[in-house]
Amino acid sequence: MASYHYDEAGTMALYFIITFLFLVLVPLTLSLSRPATQSKMDMNACQCQECIDQRAHIRKQERGPLFLPKLGRKTMFVIGGWALFAFLSYKVSNIKSDEKVYDPFEILEISRSATEKEIKSRYKKLSKLFHPDKVKLAVNQTMEQVEARFVELTKAYKALTDETIRKNWELYGHPDGRQEVSMGIALPKWIIEGRNNIWVLGAYGLVFGGALPAVVGQWWFGSRKKTKDGVEADTAATFFKTVKEEAGVDEVLATVSKVIQPPKQSKASQDADEAKKLEGVVRERLGKSESSILAQFPQDENRKRALVLLYAHLLRFPVESASLKKEQADLLLNTPALLNAMLNIITVRNWLTPTLAAMRLHACVTQAIPPGQPKLKFAQLPGIGEEEALQLPNEVETLDDFVGYLAEKGDGRVDQVKKAVARLPRLEVEDITFKVIGERIVTPLSIVHLLLKLRLSSARSGSTSEKPESRNTENDERKDEEFLNSRKDAEDIDDMDPTSGWAHAPHWPGIRKPGWWVVLADDKMSRLVQPPMKITDVPFSDPRKERNYRSYRMQFQAPQGVGVYTWKVYLVSDTFVGEEVVRDVMLKVDDVSALNTDEQGYEDEISDPEEDSLAGQMAAMRGHSVKKRTEDDESDEESSTDDDDEKNDDDSSSDSD
Repeated sequence: MASYHYDEAGTMALYFIITFLFLVLVPLTLSLSRPATQSKMDMNACQCQECIDQRAHIRKQERGPLFLPKLGRKTMFVIGGWALFAFLSYKVSNIKSDEKVYDPFEILEISRSATEKEIKSRYKKLSKLFHPDKVKLAVNQTMEQVEARFVELTKAYKALTDETIRKNWELYGHPDGRQEVSMGIALPKWIIEGRNNIWVLGAYGLVFGGALPAVVGQWWFGSRKKTKDGVEADTAATFFKTVKEEAGVDEVLATVSKVIQPPKQSKASQDADEAKKLEGVVRERLGKSESSILAQFPQDENRKRALVLLYAHLLRFPVESASLKKEQADLLLNTPALLNAMLNIITVRNWLTPTLAAMRLHACVTQAIPPGQPKLKFAQLPGIGEEEALQLPNEVETLDDFVGYLAEKGDGRVDQVKKAVARLPRLEVEDITFKVIGERIVTPLSIVHLLLKLRLSSARSGSTSEKPESRNTENDERKDEEFLNSRKDAEDIDDMDPTSGWAHAPHWPGIRKPGWWVVLADDKMSRLVQPPMKITDVPFSDPRKERNYRSYRMQFQAPQGVGVYTWKVYLVSDTFVGEEVVRDVMLKVDDVSALNTDEQGYEDEISDPEEDSLAGQMAAMRGHSVKKRTEDDESDEESSTDDDDEKNDDDSSSDSD
């Protein structure tokens, strides 16, 4: 029968804790380390002076002072975890184990290759030294110790010379045969001691009776108040009720202004004077605007404060107070979550106009540009203000035109503008096609893949790139087929391929990675065909590569009706104002009868069903071919019937005979 004992030193519990800490700390530590992709992003980032200064400022804030670095909760947890891991490992390494495997060779102090004669000789020698009748006790030695040693020597000798005892040792690890099984429990003994019961029960009560219900309750009631996008349910309801089908960028921004809230840690009493001053400047500026974005400010002081900080960012009014600037940064970093929640609500209704407006507003907030004026896209370049952008001549239409315009004037800002324009990614479309896996045409209600092949332009100011001399079409088709058969929405690219890097966003309070939305829409009906898809990591053009692009795909179901559908694909940037690509696409849906027999799945050995049979009627309803009845078939059937009747008459006459 097994007897259970508790771990006196707590060694087993320590091993368990050390293993658990190792499994948790290793992935957390790797996530804190700076990945190699971040260095690549820095290399491909915008190199204008404003962006360099902004990135340095952001990283300095993230790190904190040199002698007092800023450590987040995650970093503090990792440091404390590794410190505990080191302490427990040191403690375990210094614990001496009392468990020892019974080894008669070790007891007799002889090698395992010793012969029986050597074993007997060794035993006689040791027995003279430890025999109770012959030994002379040392200063610190007792007779009980000598007797125990002599018994141990005798057992070891018999375990190696006596056949029965040796068999017990080999089978059960002990000369006396099967021993009592002892099972260890990985709990320190102090946990189950009577004097500590009150503390152990109290700890269990706090964890399972207080902390656990509090965490579950907070999660439950918190999840009921927020949507899956992480915004308040009341905010989502406001989006649902306020946004209209024809809403533009100004209307979408006005809707956001109704729900925007300051960060929880902000207090309206702080920096009240500067906030009041900013409010007056913003009111004056919006009042003079030709298209006022907001008619009146809310009465709630917290929302008014948040709204002032938002428009101070859009209008590029400087904020002097450090705490107010921190509050503005937290507010802006939370704005994309609001816009994404609004975008998800709009796309459920398949409205095209407000969907594009919400996407374009992302770029306006990122670049600190008020929406509504096309020429303000030039204000996102370094050193260019809103008024200067609006006063540009009509001949300046593109960013390349603006670079040439500054060069002709001999403007000193042209070098910084060139650096920004050179790394401002311009999306290029290599090809857009509709594909159905395993089919050459698109049939009604089939699963269609919108295959997009995209890249970024690596040169802007009139330079051209050489195209590859020849392209392996069969290889491209094979790779397209492999990509479509995979479960990925974006094709794998080489880690060394240059992508867009960190975006040019000198007014955004964070380091931003650019992305694009892919929107498939019916422009005539102003409806979405498929909800938008977000793409990132588009590679820059490299003419030396055979596939000078990256493939993306969007999956949807083909329309039920047969015909030609003329749609549009919108590629909208979430970071850069005015960087938008629109392509007309045409989807032709053919009837199933356009497929040949092999493509329809019919086997050649099986003939078409007859027209008047049940299978033939069902096949005719599906548009499949059926076998028509002819006069020869009818005559053959009648003749066969007559022959059968004559045969039956002959049989009956023979039976009567």
